[in-house]
Amino acid sequence: MVFNFAFAKILHVFYCVVLLNNSVLGLWTQTNPSKFDNLQQTQTFIMNFGPQHPASHGVLRFVLQLEGEYIRHADANIGFLHRGTEKLMEQRTYLKSLPYFDRLDYVSMMSQEHAYCLAIEGLLGSSSFTSYFVQVRVMFDELTRLMNHFLGISTHSLDVGNMSPAFWAFEERERLMEFYERVSGARMHAAFYRPNDLDWTGLNYQFFIDLLFFLNNTYKSITEMFVILATNNIWRTRLVRIGVIDNTQVPLFAASGVVSRSAGLKKDLRILKTSTYSYYWFLKLRSFLGKMGDCYDRFIIRIREMLESVFIVYQVVANLLNIFDSTTTLHFWTSTESYISSTLTKSQRNRKSTSMETLINHFKYYSEGTKLPAGLVYQSVEAPKGEFGVSLISDGSSGPFRCKIRTPAYHHLQFMSSQIRGHFFADMITILGSQDIVFGEVDR
Repeated sequence: MVFNFAFAKILHVFYCVVLLNNSVLGLWTQTNPSKFDNLQQTQTFIMNFGPQHPASHGVLRFVLQLEGEYIRHADANIGFLHRGTEKLMEQRTYLKSLPYFDRLDYVSMMSQEHAYCLAIEGLLGSSSFTSYFVQVRVMFDELTRLMNHFLGISTHSLDVGNMSPAFWAFEERERLMEFYERVSGARMHAAFYRPNDLDWTGLNYQFFIDLLFFLNNTYKSITEMFVILATNNIWRTRLVRIGVIDNTQVPLFAASGVVSRSAGLKKDLRILKTSTYSYYWFLKLRSFLGKMGDCYDRFIIRIREMLESVFIVYQVVANLLNIFDSTTTLHFWTSTESYISSTLTKSQRNRKSTSMETLINHFKYYSEGTKLPAGLVYQSVEAPKGEFGVSLISDGSSGPFRCKIRTPAYHHLQFMSSQIRGHFFADMITILGSQDIVFGEVDR
């Protein structure tokens, strides 16, 4: 018994020292996996993000495959805001379809109206580059760009954790919405543009004086937003080298706007000879490129675009001041009843309540619409989020036979899955905010 106990004790010591402590002696290598090996690997699980999440910028639903805090796969589900806009436009006249474009990207309204009006003018063959109403369109397009970037940068900073820029940005957006309201009567859904014309009623002398005061003051807000964010170490840490886009991915996913320019691709429809539109060719403007293609580059480009938009509006207002001076027979600046186009004169407007023929013509014009020549046309504009295009097929009637809308956010959402793969879950919110996606134009 004494021998057996001593032998068993020796075997126990040998087993503990030699077989288990292989890192010390290196005499034994494990060949069979044990139940403790699974502890070294994190199990992946599926999680729903949205569609009610406040940081999803709308009704986005992401099905995420997470491995701890890392995103291994992401699948975007869209369509929760689908209204059938393109199909509804086929049942209405061209003019009655215009307000639908305000409700696509409900942050940059007039830019989308501009693309639709350019498409109709393309079918009519009456596109203009130097008319007065074209210059006013450019002015409101750039004010819309300011409105969009104010909201995009402020909500992005809220997602990351900075609250101060939201107060400054929303104050400026309120002033911009006042300009919308003064020319159209609506703060957001303006329906202000018309094919080959504008509603000139609200464009009086006081409007441009107030606009110049706003442009002088908005520099302060843009500068404050830039300084408070660019000097914040947390903001830079959360954005630098996050969501990097390679310039080879940009043409594959048809990216445009700030997203494509952040990757170094020189694409801006306002300054390209083959795609310029309206009055941009006669203005001095610059477009900005990024180096890394990350979220911080997109933030810097939006700040620079806001300052450039202010400079463009200054040019347009100065040009209109030179046109409508005190010697002009059209008393544009001295009357609240501004310039009326030749197609609908002031006398015709006043005669609607006294002349039955004028009232009948007015009723038929707005109820039946105007017949456009048959054909196919595609027109695009440089919207704040990217290339916004409208493709119209006309069969010679007063309504579009087919309307297809090309929205930038829909294309940018396509490569979100590959862009956020390998990042932390918190970085997905940063990348989504830097894309500046609005789901009114994604789902349509």
